[in-house]
Amino acid sequence: MAGPLSEIFARDVMDARRRCPHCQVDAPLAALHVFGPEPGITARCPGCAAVALRMVRHGELIWLELGSPDGPFRIATGDRP
Repeated sequence: MAGPLSEIFARDVMDARRRCPHCQVDAPLAALHVFGPEPGITARCPGCAAVALRMVRHGELIWLELGSPDGPFRIATGDRP
């Protein structure tokens, strides 16, 4: 999943973390269970399999859904957690 996401983000986001709003598992993006690539990539929580990320490419367009208002991803910058 790091490859497709590198087309969108300028930095490596595999260390971004997310607390699942369903099961409360706090895990990095790299720990999510990934399914795909067709028709798109779906990443699910390693604790309860809730959808955490969706990415679909259609020609030149990319649709990306990261987290939700209840379980957004967090990326630490510098020394901040």
